[in-house]
Amino acid sequence: MKHILLLISYLFIISGSVQSQTHTITTGKYPYQIVDNDPLNARIYKLDNGLTVFLTVNKKEPRIQTFIAVRAGSKNDPSDATGLAHYLEHMLFKGTDKYGSLDFSKEEPLINEIIRLFEIYRVTTNESDRKSIYSQIDSVSKIASTYAIANEYDRMMSYIGARGTNAYTSNEQTVYTNEIPSNQIENWLTIEAERFRNPVMRLFHTELEVVYEEKNRSLDNDASKLWDALSRGLFPKHQYGTQTTIGTIEDLKNPSIQKVIGYYHQYYVPNNMAISMSGDFNPDQVIEIIASKFGAFKPGVIPEFVPAVEDPILSPVEFTVYGPNPESLALAYRFDGANSREADLLSMIDMILSNSAAGLIDINLNQDQKILEGNSYARIMKDYSYLSLSGSPREGQSLNEVKDLLLEQIEKIKTGNFPDWLPEAIVNNMKLRELRSFQNNGSRAHAFVSAFTSGQDWEYYIGKINRLAKITKQDIINFANEKFGNNYVVVYKRTGEDPNKIQIEKPQITPVEINRTEQSEFVQDIKNNVSDPIEPVFLDFSKDLTKTKMKNDIDVYYVRNNNNELFELYYVLDMGSNEDKRLPLALDYLEYLGTSELSPSEISREFYKLGCSFSVNSSNEQVYVSLTGLNNNFVPALNLFEKLLTDAQPNDSALSNLKKDIFKIRADNKLSKNVIQSMLLAYGQYGPISPATNILSDNELRNITSSELLEIIKSLTSYVHDVYYFGPVEVPQLLSDLNREKILPETLKPLTEKVIFQTAPTNRGKVYVVNYDMVQAEIFLLSQKGLYNKDEVPIIQLFNDYFGSGMSSVTFQELRESQALAYSTYAYVSTPSDNEKERFFIAYIGTQADKLPEALKGMMGLMNNLPESQSSFIPAQQGIISSIQSQRIRDAEIIFNYVNAQRHGLDYDIRRDIYEQVQKMTLDDIKRFHENFIRNSSFTMVVLGDKSKLNITELQKYGDVEFLELEDIFGY
Repeated sequence: MKHILLLISYLFIISGSVQSQTHTITTGKYPYQIVDNDPLNARIYKLDNGLTVFLTVNKKEPRIQTFIAVRAGSKNDPSDATGLAHYLEHMLFKGTDKYGSLDFSKEEPLINEIIRLFEIYRVTTNESDRKSIYSQIDSVSKIASTYAIANEYDRMMSYIGARGTNAYTSNEQTVYTNEIPSNQIENWLTIEAERFRNPVMRLFHTELEVVYEEKNRSLDNDASKLWDALSRGLFPKHQYGTQTTIGTIEDLKNPSIQKVIGYYHQYYVPNNMAISMSGDFNPDQVIEIIASKFGAFKPGVIPEFVPAVEDPILSPVEFTVYGPNPESLALAYRFDGANSREADLLSMIDMILSNSAAGLIDINLNQDQKILEGNSYARIMKDYSYLSLSGSPREGQSLNEVKDLLLEQIEKIKTGNFPDWLPEAIVNNMKLRELRSFQNNGSRAHAFVSAFTSGQDWEYYIGKINRLAKITKQDIINFANEKFGNNYVVVYKRTGEDPNKIQIEKPQITPVEINRTEQSEFVQDIKNNVSDPIEPVFLDFSKDLTKTKMKNDIDVYYVRNNNNELFELYYVLDMGSNEDKRLPLALDYLEYLGTSELSPSEISREFYKLGCSFSVNSSNEQVYVSLTGLNNNFVPALNLFEKLLTDAQPNDSALSNLKKDIFKIRADNKLSKNVIQSMLLAYGQYGPISPATNILSDNELRNITSSELLEIIKSLTSYVHDVYYFGPVEVPQLLSDLNREKILPETLKPLTEKVIFQTAPTNRGKVYVVNYDMVQAEIFLLSQKGLYNKDEVPIIQLFNDYFGSGMSSVTFQELRESQALAYSTYAYVSTPSDNEKERFFIAYIGTQADKLPEALKGMMGLMNNLPESQSSFIPAQQGIISSIQSQRIRDAEIIFNYVNAQRHGLDYDIRRDIYEQVQKMTLDDIKRFHENFIRNSSFTMVVLGDKSKLNITELQKYGDVEFLELEDIFGY
């Protein structure tokens, strides 16, 4: 209890008074609202046209996270034209009448003809007639594309140094995101105002094909099937359940551009939109610019959305979905929406069930090994919310047994069978989590988006934790008894062939022109509007971190936290599973161990009370032992941490269960598309013997003992290792605490000699194929490119940005924008983790299986013939320069950057070389690099897909095709 009191006293100070009130400030030209005790000190403006603007200043680095949110999503789609919100999101990247076009006066009538033809096409049912109409659409689209300039928006964002350029659509929001340098505010707002002024539906039929690919990916995703079914069961009347974001296959096959345009005019109006910004800026200046750019937008009459009233769920509603991935289930209860007290109580119950440390599912099911894995999740939406509980079975366990165990945890809440201290600890840990997340501009700005799109005013949104603090244990018990019964929906995800498996068939599409060498006048105007440059700040390792020693001559790397009272502590051993393949098992075993004084659950709960957490992880090459949390509790947390590492007690029953679970996970991994793909990629790089296959054999796993694993755990800190610390304590106090609390032998043992796995040659013309039941095909091309060379780092970065990274790269433009062959594609030269490892050129395309010939031809064409475009090169070059100018490496990142530099034989910040050299480079340098480094390269190809759908004859053109079994790539 003493630890909770310490935590409460600190959090009371950082959170201030629990009373908040909204005030309107009218002293300036633009009135704005503020809220007392707002952790973000936000200003909320509303322009005369209704546009909402959220601004919060954070001067840690000269960058700004931006979101432009529209309070409309898939729930606002017409029932006969689902997917419109998502279509429109894609089309907002295509430009306007001022950019994205060579000559809009010539392009516009062609686009209008395409719109007309699509309206005919969508109501035509005769297949022969439909093919004829689509052929006309394709023909006119090809002509129209000769006037289009693809990706001008993405190029402009690259040019101004934006990062994370993207967008997303969900049930009730469509959000456009960029992170920009602080000297590019005016350019960014100029571009965005034009973007939303008059979007043009150009290059529609190729983008529609991209959406098809996105739909096919979702059809291959078992998790998507499960959650879609859960939504259908929870919301049989509301659009949350009757419509999906991507839309139905029928609607995708019969799109209406007219309805997309109508959706834009209905919902993309300033009184239904918000601009959210967090970062380094002057809010008085920013609101002036926003008003000048967006103030002329006309407000609209937003269609009223009347949520469907769902009938009560009176008995369990069950669904079963099938797919190749491992079995799991999810069940969920439906509740009121975001502005309700139910949503608050729901959030509290969610954390009582699962908070990653001391929840009922965490302790009773996960730590006690009753199921393979379980968690809960509260989804809070505007009209309704739901609480889901999900779990995966252990070997021999049925999904019904998993369901019953999850429901037992609900019963425990109903009977009050959870610790009295837990609700208060949850609130305090939520405050800590908020404190951490609000150090980040992305979290700060996204909080505004969540409040705006869910219809919560800012005072109510930031007051949530204080409202939760007033909820008593009895409130929780009463609510659970009132709301949780047989009124749930459950979805069983079973392993097997999906009887409803479908895919969207590939239409005949002629590749369109993308005119990458051209540039509109609008783009040139952006380039001409030169901002005052930001001076880059490079790390000076002699000044930005302190390197000292603690007892036993252990190196301590220290960076002071001047921002808050949180700390991060790491013990780092430069050895991993490559050197001892028992390490991952030993570290997993630690989760289930107690000490001679505390049980495993008591340890988890004690850390939670302290507002601290620990983790122990092993990679192929290193072990990271970390402790993070509130500095006031650093010493007791460190003491508990050290006791666990040095006084862990055997638990043979837990080890037996852990072994069974590992065998189950190994079997499940052979069902998981993502794991299979990862193992296949490792096979392509290394062959059958790789870090990925360097695991305990089944026999070794069966025979390993608790004493053997405990010896590994207890000897972790007896090896030579380093200590990293980021926190508020001064160096002398830190060393005093570490020397007192850290338990060490008199002499540290030397590290095990490094084990290096040799990569497989990529010049043997091999095509490795693994069969998997899926709609798409996943293709990787791998080519060895020698060891790390610091002198080549600048040109590689520039090449990667120009050639294959991001939406403005030539790979993305050609394979997605022009030929509509993929939803996702990229290509890059990798940077190895140290000087002794091989670099690889890696190219990827995920495409519908029947497009494989065209996809491979397109990718190989790029490998051997570099598309040259000065208008693509300049944004790539300027983007790197601008990004480095505004990037600030800080906090614990300083230590990790220093260590990374050391592993590459450097004693300085490599960004200095990149910055200085990229400025001098030209497109000719890219051409020479491509000619010498990429063109005519030998490749190993790996393909994951349904063998019956793959064109094997086509694959044989690229090498000797070898079909691999799962045992080949997994090693078991």
